[in-house]
Amino acid sequence: MLNRTPEELGRDVRLYAALMLFWLGKLSSGAAAEMAGTPRVLFLDLCAEYGIPVSQITPEELEKEIGEQ
Repeated sequence: MLNRTPEELGRDVRLYAALMLFWLGKLSSGAAAEMAGTPRVLFLDLCAEYGIPVSQITPEELEKEIGEQ
């Protein structure tokens, strides 16, 4: 099925579940990385690859933070 072994499919499902739960705000990046079985830095790279934002700060909040410095 999908030209993947059962182990590869299991790993993919864990990764996709972790990405979705992180995107929904249900898991921290560290917890999601642990669920996916990857180092946190790699998990954050995968978020970028799949278009999942790793920061929830709005442009307005960023401008305010920059302006306060």
